[in-house]
Amino acid sequence: MHKHQSELAVPTSVLFVCLGNICRSPTAEGVFRHRLQQAGLADQVRVDSAGTGAWHVGKAPDERARQAAAGRGYDLSPLRARQVCSHDFEDFDLILAMDQSNLQDLQSLCPVEYQHKIRLLLDYAGEAAEREVPDPYYGDGDGFQRVLDLVENASDGLLSALRG
Repeated sequence: MHKHQSELAVPTSVLFVCLGNICRSPTAEGVFRHRLQQAGLADQVRVDSAGTGAWHVGKAPDERARQAAAGRGYDLSPLRARQVCSHDFEDFDLILAMDQSNLQDLQSLCPVEYQHKIRLLLDYAGEAAEREVPDPYYGDGDGFQRVLDLVENASDGLLSALRG
């Protein structure tokens, strides 16, 4: 029996992770949510984002990230930062880090039986040379556009992978 075009084989959950959860990971959450809605899969995939650090817990995404995202039709305003917690490793099917540093932090926190869930987001970006989404926090506005470019590319690859 073939599955319908807008169905996934199994219910899925994805957690996007960066350092503070105010720039890169909420951008990834917003973009991927939008891709899922366009594909008719929003009700089949649970999406969240978190940071490995606790500095910004409860805060909205960075204003520059919100503006850059809004310029492409993504609304990050409802999102609030939170820190990765121990039950995330059990609760999510995929935990996608924005860079090597956060990947290593996640691996050091994660119980051995869940290590297979942790990957880099850009593992889904095809043959792109870059493996890391650079942190735009201390840079200029162009950094936020670059984050969106990388995240959109990886989101398309992730959606294809989830569809099998």
